[in-house]
Parts: sequence; C-alpha cells; structure tokens
Amino acid sequence: GLKLFRFRRSARDASSITPVLTAANRRAMNAVRSLARASSRIACGRATGVAVRAAAVGARQAVAPRAPLAPLAARAFASREAWEEGEDVDLDSVAYGFMASQALFTGLELGVFDHIAAAGEAGLDATSLRARCGCDAPRLQTLLTSLVAVKCLRRSADGVYTLSPNTAQYMVSTSRHFYGDYLQYQIGRQFYQRMGALPEVMTTGKAPSYASWFSDPEVAKTYTQAQHNGSVATAKYLVKKKLELGGITDMLDVGGGSGAFSYVFVGATPGLRSTVLELPEVCRTGEGIKAQQSEDVQSRVNFVELDATSPSWPVKDGAYDVVLMSYISGSVPEPVIGALYANAFKALRPKGRLLVHDFMVNDSLDGPALGALWGLQHVTVNADGLGLCPREIVGRMGAAGFDASRCETMEMIHGMTKLVVAHKA
Repeated sequence: GLKLFRFRRSARDASSITPVLTAANRRAMNAVRSLARASSRIACGRATGVAVRAAAVGARQAVAPRAPLAPLAARAFASREAWEEGEDVDLDSVAYGFMASQALFTGLELGVFDHIAAAGEAGLDATSLRARCGCDAPRLQTLLTSLVAVKCLRRSADGVYTLSPNTAQYMVSTSRHFYGDYLQYQIGRQFYQRMGALPEVMTTGKAPSYASWFSDPEVAKTYTQAQHNGSVATAKYLVKKKLELGGITDMLDVGGGSGAFSYVFVGATPGLRSTVLELPEVCRTGEGIKAQQSEDVQSRVNFVELDATSPSWPVKDGAYDVVLMSYISGSVPEPVIGALYANAFKALRPKGRLLVHDFMVNDSLDGPALGALWGLQHVTVNADGLGLCPREIVGRMGAAGFDASRCETMEMIHGMTKLVVAHKA
C-alpha cells in the first residue's frame, strides 16, 4: 500500500507537533500491509484466496474509528513518526510518494480545495468541479480519485466531494492556517523540479548556486513570497518560546529573505532596528512586503543588497546585539560557513548573540528523516554545501571566536529544524 507522507515545511504551528499515531492506527497499518503482501503473493502464484480474505478480515477489525481533528495545541502528523517506524525501509512508500505529492500540488494549482471549500458542507460533484477548475475532461476525475485515495478529499456514495479536516485547515486559501502557497509555489514549482537533477548533481558536482538561481527576478519573487508566511510564524514562535530580546537595539538579519524575522523581532522589541542583507532581486521583493507592514516597523527595517558569501559585509564592526542567519548555513558552500560566522563575530558587540536556524539532523547522523531530506534537497542548488548537525555548527562557531562551551541548541520545527545560539564574550 502507498502511504502519503504529509508534512509541513511551514512553522505555522511549530510548537504543536506531537506524535499521534495510536496503537490502533499501527494495528490498522500493519493489517493493511498484510493484506497488500497477501495480494502480491496471490498475484505471483504464492498465496491462496483464503490468505487474502483472512488478511482483509484482519484489516477491517484493526481499523480504528476516525478521530476528530485534534486541537491546534495537540496537532501532529503521523508521517513524522512513520519515517522512523520499523526496522526496514518501506520501499513502495518511498518510491511512489512523488505521485501523491504531485496530486496535492495539482489540486492546489487547479483550485480544487478552494472550490470545494466555497461550496460549504454541501460539497461539489465531479461535473461541478470540472467547470470550476477549467478542466472539462475525464482526467480531472482521475485526479479527484487520487486525492480521495490519499485522504485529501472525501467522496460520498452519491459522488459529492468534501475536504478532509487537514485539507480544510491547511490547504484552503481563506484559512488562517493556510500554507498551500508555500507548497504550490516553492515546493511544487521550484524544489520539486530541482530534485529531479539530484543524480546528475551527485555524479558531476555541478549545480546552480542560490545566488545564480535568484538572479532570475521571477524565481526570486516566487521563492521569497512563498517563504514569507512560514518565516513569520517561525519568527513569532522563536520570540515567544525560545528567546529573550529585551534590551537590544541593533540586529543584523543575514540572508533575511522577505524580512519576515526582522518585522517580527522589531515589532516585538521597542527601539530595535534591523538591517537585512540579501541578494538584489530578493531585496526588491522584500521591499514590496515591507511596504505592507506598519509605519513603525517600516521605519526600523532596512534592506542592503549583498551576497552573504561575500568575504566582507557593508556593516560596522561591533555594531550589533544580534546577528541572525536563518536557512543560510545549509545554502552556501561548506568553506563559506566558517567565514559567515567570523563576519558575524566581528559585527557583534561584546555579549552579542549569533542565532543560526536551519534544517539539521542529530549529531548521530541517523535522522530525523525530514531534516536529512531537506539537507539533501539543498544539494541540488548547493553542490558543495554541508549537511548540517549541531556539532558541525558549534565547531565552526568556536573556530570563529565564539565560546563553544556556551553554545545552546534548541529544537524549532520538530524533526526538521534546530536553532543554535552562540555568545560573544
């Protein structure tokens, strides 16, 4: 059977990710696997119909009642646990998962979820969806069937489609928890395509850099806008749960994208000013997003054009209380990482802090899976980069002049990202 591995790159609810795969769920999954294996054996002449029927009975008995949508404070995704379950790889789930991903992305592209949501509890049938989605052909039915099969949609006995709870909460553009824009534009249109080049990049070592990738105005705009909402949520979580910002006056946001972290940090800290260092085309998009902020925040955030991999930064030494690098360390060639931290050390005042937030695995280098896979994805646009773990970050911080013994590591987006904080003496 094919399990859909659903996950959230966005940090809209970073504090709420807790495993919810119950014992009943596990029994159901095991029973379904038994049914699939029995079906496979009979297809190969190695099992009888009795074996298949027995497995089917076990599957029906094991399936737990559908649980209601958990409140946000307790929401979770079983997929985050499913990657680590068992002793061996589920080859089918890994090999065919890309098909489910594209079903989801296409549903977003065609507006399937928004159209069904607009119809309310009544839902829509296939004929209505064909008209609304602009796809008046049998292939839309094939897409709808796939979305039902992977649990994004539900289909009634009379052929009416409604949304699953997760889809309604996260894939409908009018929902306050929507992050479908991130999946549609950044993952579906950009990173998904780049991952197809992974075998070639691994053998040749040739891949575009983020700087060359973002030199295209449309690429830079799509990436930055899609990333913005998720970064705002991550920044809010960081300020609320992880950091004490009181008393600081100057912040340097290196590779700050849309400026999301700066807007949140400045908004939460009276008197704080932030300078965002970014690539030219990203700065242009960031300035547009900045214009949507309050006048007070706009007046205290400034964009400066710079490739962060440059050996020198256009800032004064010892001028900042905080230097932030979110999703930068894994996006530059490995030799550049140490130079970034050295530049941060020079830019900081005594007692200042360097904040490094990124996709990371554990120091044991055996997971978590999504942190590892994001590191692998970065290879397609950063062939000479480093797969990150806290030990690698802290070692380079120490070499740059920070006290490695005082470095702190914190979980951010569970199973995906971590925050490492370094202190300047």
